[in-house]
Amino acid sequence: MELHSTPLNYLPIIIQMLVALGFVVTTMFVTHKIGPKRKTKDKLTPFESGIEVVGNARTPISIKYFLVAILFVLFDVEVIFMYPWAVNFKEMGAKGMIEMFIFMATLLLGFIYVIKKKALDWD
Repeated sequence: MELHSTPLNYLPIIIQMLVALGFVVTTMFVTHKIGPKRKTKDKLTPFESGIEVVGNARTPISIKYFLVAILFVLFDVEVIFMYPWAVNFKEMGAKGMIEMFIFMATLLLGFIYVIKKKALDWD
């Protein structure tokens, strides 16, 4: 038995996307029209964490900050994949244990690569 996908099968998804988009547009339009419009000097000045703005916001920032942030997210997301494994550990048996060791070894190789490339050094 072959299942054929027709454009009609995607109609509920398209309708849901249109409803969501309509909700966003309507909410933004209504709040813009009925919201208060009190523009004062204080409201029109740039605000950053309660501190007066000093200098230009376009100053270059070292790529190390972004690299460390991306690596943190990468390794943090990888740890998230361990939670379902830990929950279903008994049902998976030895095969699940071997798969997790392979996963952890791959993760460790990636971490060793990052250390060798000195991506986490601040100098």
